[in-house]
Amino acid sequence: MANEEQNGLVGEAKDLFKLVQDYAKQETVEPLKGLARYVGFGVAGSLMMTIGLVLLVLAGLRALQTQTGSALDGNWSWAPYLIMVVVAALIIGLAARAIVRDPNSDSQEA
Repeated sequence: MANEEQNGLVGEAKDLFKLVQDYAKQETVEPLKGLARYVGFGVAGSLMMTIGLVLLVLAGLRALQTQTGSALDGNWSWAPYLIMVVVAALIIGLAARAIVRDPNSDSQEA
C-alpha cells in the first residue's frame, strides 16, 4: 500500500514537471519563433526599401546629369550630387519620422 502511494506521488510529480515544462515552452519558445518570423520579414523589407532608394537616387542623378544639357556642366557639375543627397536625406527623414511617431497621438495637430 505504501509502495503504491509512493509510485502515485512520483507519477504525479513527473506529470507536474512535464506540465510545467510544456507550459514554459508554450509561453517562451513559441512566441520567440513568431517574433523571429516577424523580425525576418522586417529586415527583408528594409533591405528591399534600401535597395529601391539607392536605385531611385541613382536614377535621379543620372537624369539630372543627362537631361539638363549644359546647365549643370563645368563649375556646376557638383549640383546634381547635392540635389540627390538632399532628396535622399528628405526621404530618410520622413521614414525616420514615421518610425518614431506615436501611433496613439492625434494625426491632426492644432
